Amino acid sequence: MTERLSGHTLLISLIATPIRHSLSPKMHNEAFAKLGLDYAYLAFEVGNQELADAVKGIRALGIRGSNVSMPNKQAILPLLDELSPAAQLVGAVNTVVNQDGKGHLVGHITDGTGAMRALKEEGVSVKDQIITMTGGGGAGTAIAIQAALDGVKELRIFNIKDPSYANAQETVDKINQHTDCLATLTDLADQEAFKKSIAESSIYIDGTGVGMKPLENLSLINDPEMIRPDLVVFDVVYSPRETKLLKFAKEHGAKKAINGLGMMLYQGAEAFKLFTGEEMPVDYIKAVLFDEE
Repeated sequence: MTERLSGHTLLISLIATPIRHSLSPKMHNEAFAKLGLDYAYLAFEVGNQELADAVKGIRALGIRGSNVSMPNKQAILPLLDELSPAAQLVGAVNTVVNQDGKGHLVGHITDGTGAMRALKEEGVSVKDQIITMTGGGGAGTAIAIQAALDGVKELRIFNIKDPSYANAQETVDKINQHTDCLATLTDLADQEAFKKSIAESSIYIDGTGVGMKPLENLSLINDPEMIRPDLVVFDVVYSPRETKLLKFAKEHGAKKAINGLGMMLYQGAEAFKLFTGEEMPVDYIKAVLFDEE
C-alpha cells in the first residue's frame, strides 16, 4: 500500500461506532491496490456527538468521500448539502461524496441495492414474494424500500417500540404510497403475529444489529417451529459471519441462511464507483473477503 501513497493520495473515510470490526477498509483498500488507484480508506470511531465536527473535517480536509454507518445514517442528513433521490426516499445515508473535492457533500444510500443483489447472487428472487422483516432503522429502511421497488408483493415489518418505530411507520407509508407493494408495521412484542407472519413468508430479513457485538448472544428467533425447509433467512450482520440467528436457522433446516457479507460487498461496490468513477473488481474482492476468515 505504501508504494501507492503520495502527496496526491485521496482519502476515503468510514465514520461510525463501533467500527473497528468493519471489513470495509480491507475491501476498498484491496480494490484500490488491485486497480492501482491513489486512494486510501480509513475507519474512524465517530458517534452522533462527534458527527458534526467530523463532517466539517471532511469539508475542510477535502476528503473525497465517506461511508457512514450506525448510529450516524440518519443523524447526518441535515449536515449535508444534497441527497440523492433514493436517499431522500429512505431518509438515511451510507455514502457521502465530496463533489469535486470542493466541499459540496452529496448523500447516497446503497444498502438496499446491495441487499437485493446479495439475495439475487444466492438465487433468491424477491419479486411477488411475502417478506417478513425486523428493523426500522437506516439499513432496514433502505432494504424495505428497495425490496418494494423490486417487486415484493407484501412486506411485513416488525419493530420494537423504540425511537425507530416512527421511522418504520413512515417507511410503510412511503411504500404504500409510491409502490405496488403492500406494507404493514407491527410491534415486535406481538410474538404471535410475528410467528404467523414468518409462517406465511418465503423470506425473513433481520435488519437489526441483534447478533453483533454487544448483542452477539441474542437472536430474535428462538422457536424451532418458525424455521421451515422453504424459508430463506437473511441477516444483515456480517461480523460474526454466523450469528446466533443463522446458526439456529441452519440447525433447524432453513432453505438458506445468508449473512450480510454479500450485502456489504455489493453496497460497497456501488459506493466505490461513486467515490472513484471506477467499477470495483467484485470477483477479486469477493475472493479476498469470503476466502479469508
